[in-house]
Amino acid sequence: MKDTTNHFKASLHRGDVQIGLWCSLCSEIAAEALSLVGFDWLLFDSEHSPVEVSGLAPLLRAASGTNTRLAVRPAWNDQTLIKRTLDIGAQNLLLPFVQTADEAKQAVSSCRYPPEGVRGVAGATRASKYGFNQSYFSTANNDVCILVQIETTQAIDALPAIASVSGVDGVFVGPSDLAASMGFLGNPSAPPVQEAIQGAVGAIKKAGKAPGILAPSVDEAKRYLDWGYQFAACGVDVRLLTSAASDLNSSFKT
Repeated sequence: MKDTTNHFKASLHRGDVQIGLWCSLCSEIAAEALSLVGFDWLLFDSEHSPVEVSGLAPLLRAASGTNTRLAVRPAWNDQTLIKRTLDIGAQNLLLPFVQTADEAKQAVSSCRYPPEGVRGVAGATRASKYGFNQSYFSTANNDVCILVQIETTQAIDALPAIASVSGVDGVFVGPSDLAASMGFLGNPSAPPVQEAIQGAVGAIKKAGKAPGILAPSVDEAKRYLDWGYQFAACGVDVRLLTSAASDLNSSFKT
């Protein structure tokens, strides 16, 4: 049977830098093609894309044939959405808009079977190889990687408590929503926002957790990595597509 070890989680715990790509196209062809590029990880986003849980499963299947690790952002930090996303075989979850330590604890609980959590039990799911992986229930709690996303000034203020929650593997900063909450809508490059992003690294690392971030450009990604961010989504598939198409179009139209 295929190895089910969560190598992405293991890499974060070792302190390895992990370079990823944010995927919002909801396309099996794009998912499969991008999995062949060589990124350490891909994230399939269902918060800011139209894909539902049933649409995530084909993306995971399409991209599962390489060493690129796969993550999913559910639409919300919701027990039912988390359960369904785990059941389709996602091992690495990024839970959006976590504001407090209690919400981080809720995320951890939703990802774990009793007695450690409240995840509902179903026997024949893709996660358990439809029941053929008989060790799934004994290993699932440890194998799931739980990443919480902080996106507001409230979350920044609560960051030491959020990062200290047992079971959280990493804390991911969302620059765009953080900028909006600080009064800089559409401008995450504003100096106060960048100062907050840089300052968050220390609190996350002090708690022994992996700091992560979304960076829509190479320059931003390199800056965040220099600041100590460990896993970064260094681009967005939609933007890569439109940028390349725009450059091609501009080659013929001046």
